[in-house]
Amino acid sequence: MDEPLLLRDRDERGVVTLTLNRPRAFNALSEAMLTALGEALDGLATDEAVRAVVLAASGKAFCAGHDLKEMRAEPSRQYYEQLFAQCTAVMLSIQRLPVPVIARVNGIATAAGCQLVAMCDLAVASDDARFAVSGVNVGLFCATPGVALSRNVPRKAAFEMLVTGDFIAAEQARALGLVNRVVPADALDGEVEALIASIVAKPAVAIAMGKALFYRQIEVGIKAAYDDAGTTMACNMMDPSALEGVEAFIEKRPPSW
Repeated sequence: MDEPLLLRDRDERGVVTLTLNRPRAFNALSEAMLTALGEALDGLATDEAVRAVVLAASGKAFCAGHDLKEMRAEPSRQYYEQLFAQCTAVMLSIQRLPVPVIARVNGIATAAGCQLVAMCDLAVASDDARFAVSGVNVGLFCATPGVALSRNVPRKAAFEMLVTGDFIAAEQARALGLVNRVVPADALDGEVEALIASIVAKPAVAIAMGKALFYRQIEVGIKAAYDDAGTTMACNMMDPSALEGVEAFIEKRPPSW
């Protein structure tokens, strides 16, 4: 039997790992893969026991983007619009999850695969990872990946990547802000775990409210952002976990969450 396109694992803390599992196709995002990933993310969105999500990949590549063979088999505008709308829905599901999503990046992440990294809240990469929005090399400007890329890296750097299709190395991706941390391949899991441990030690409600606010305020003017942030902080302060945290700080003791 064929292996599932998406592997799922969950530990006792509520940390869920979703692993893209098309290694022979460099984990290309076929329609079936997008469906599996979208359904998994939507299911996690309503699970209050989930604390973090890790997006990983099997094999030597993280994700090579859309499945070009599948795309070429049905050359119609309606099909392509539906495909890119499906991909967009998956990308937005990552942002809408109330918990942090961490990309564990090994190998290459190209086109929609690079978009996937950019849409994750955090990213840890092995030092041999490489990134590109390379559609232009086959005559297809990476328009939708460019939306996520341009919200992560400086404008001129994003545009250069989009119009050249050239790869950047992991350290350059970190310097530009596409990934948070770069470590040797054999230290990748340990670094992801260190990030997870720091996150799950914090109150879930503060993380959820903060993530939602973080993305809302980026898209509006500064006055509206401050108004929204002030309301969010006031609501967060009324939560028992925040009140306990402040009291513990004053009393110079660890908080009891």
